[in-house]
Amino acid sequence: MSRNKFTLFIYVIIGLAVFGFASQLVNNTASLVRGLLTTVVVGAILYGIVYVFFLRNRTSNELKKYKKAVRQSKAKYTNDGKNTYAQAAKKSSNRLIRRKNVKPKATHLRVIEGNKQKRKNRASF
Repeated sequence: MSRNKFTLFIYVIIGLAVFGFASQLVNNTASLVRGLLTTVVVGAILYGIVYVFFLRNRTSNELKKYKKAVRQSKAKYTNDGKNTYAQAAKKSSNRLIRRKNVKPKATHLRVIEGNKQKRKNRASF
């Protein structure tokens, strides 16, 4: 029974709000528009404050890991451009000597194995 009273109370409040809004719209439109704009501006300012202090720094764990991997990859594979011609020639001569003993370097990419059994046979259509 109390639930029905609460629902009735909510409907009465909504009805009064609609009646008040309609009367303000008819009688004093400029004040209504100014009040709505003020409410929107204050709400935007409050949202901006909450976003800057609380929501902006909160990132997912996967995004943190991705950013860390990007930083590591950039640090590993970027070339500073400090190589001069002499250094490049020296490195190339050293490479020729070491080439016999050097194993190929593993790539930084990882293979993700999928479900290969469900591959469609396109010739059977």
